[in-house]
Amino acid sequence: MPTITDVESIVLLGQFHLVRVRTDDGLVGVGEVSPMDAAVTDSIVRSALAPLLIGEEATDIERLWRRMYTKPYKLGPMGAQLEAIAGVDIALWDLLGQATGKPVYQLLGGAYRRRVRVYASSMARGMTPEEEAARALSFKEKGYFGYKIHSSTPWMHDDGFDQTLETVAAVMDAVGGPSADFPVMVDVNNAYYVHTAVAMARRLERLGVWHFEEPLAAHNYPNYAELARTVDIPIAVGEQEYTPWQFRDLILHGGVDILQPDVIKCGGITSFLKIAALADAFDKPITVHNTQPTIGTLAHVHVWMSQSACVYPQEYNIEVCPLRDTHPILAEPLEVVDGFLTAPDRPGLGAVLDEAVIAAARTN
Repeated sequence: MPTITDVESIVLLGQFHLVRVRTDDGLVGVGEVSPMDAAVTDSIVRSALAPLLIGEEATDIERLWRRMYTKPYKLGPMGAQLEAIAGVDIALWDLLGQATGKPVYQLLGGAYRRRVRVYASSMARGMTPEEEAARALSFKEKGYFGYKIHSSTPWMHDDGFDQTLETVAAVMDAVGGPSADFPVMVDVNNAYYVHTAVAMARRLERLGVWHFEEPLAAHNYPNYAELARTVDIPIAVGEQEYTPWQFRDLILHGGVDILQPDVIKCGGITSFLKIAALADAFDKPITVHNTQPTIGTLAHVHVWMSQSACVYPQEYNIEVCPLRDTHPILAEPLEVVDGFLTAPDRPGLGAVLDEAVIAAARTN
């Protein structure tokens, strides 16, 4: 069996974080870490995780995941530790696919769906409602299966910039109104107190918005439960939950409608599978949080294709991303075709890296 000989932590452009795991038989797996603070997660990979992995069998993924989680547990399992683990874990799944000659989605149960619908996620906050509306229409015409706006100051506690209602009205007018074929979603990034969220949810529902994302402070599950009981619009939450047990509590105590794990935040594919099992057990759909359109999206595509709970269109970042657009690290980039993404049929994740770009962009 392949034995791990090296865990390489790579910071690109001072912001983005990749992990490569090498084995004694020449295999190299790649993963991505959520780019919240690359200096912090780089330190965790190098100092806390790599020593736990060198000399271990690369295919013992569940055992290695537990080892990475439990040994440095007190470093903080609800953030940077799980993000760092995600990068390593994704690389281990990439290695397992290469060792067995199978794409990762086949290792996860095979293709539940052959291709995955994606929606356009607009993260620009400085656009006018009219500019956002024109942009939404352009992505509808490109074949995307929906559009999401980010329209207020994150964590503003009812006191900040907010043009949600004006923007939604303009977008709906541009795209022809509410449609199951092109749903409009709203993400306000924890902006409101519960009474404001209830009032906003009712107005967004009347406008035809499909889901209302993270309206309240993260982890305030009692308030989420109150909101979900009070309104009919689907409430979507989960990008700030990192473990299966947090998602268990989000379901049982938060009562939300749609779960939003992120594979490069929630501990990687190993942890994502447990969250997907919870989603199935409780009949909850998954619409992921996904902002990194290279290795992170590639890992997501494999779980989207294989997990039944990933039934709705999934998030795809339409903003300029350096690793895709200005310093493209994938020699064979993922392409959205008529609103669909499909995983490569090569073994593992199927990533083909441009080593020259990685070398030029590397900052550690």
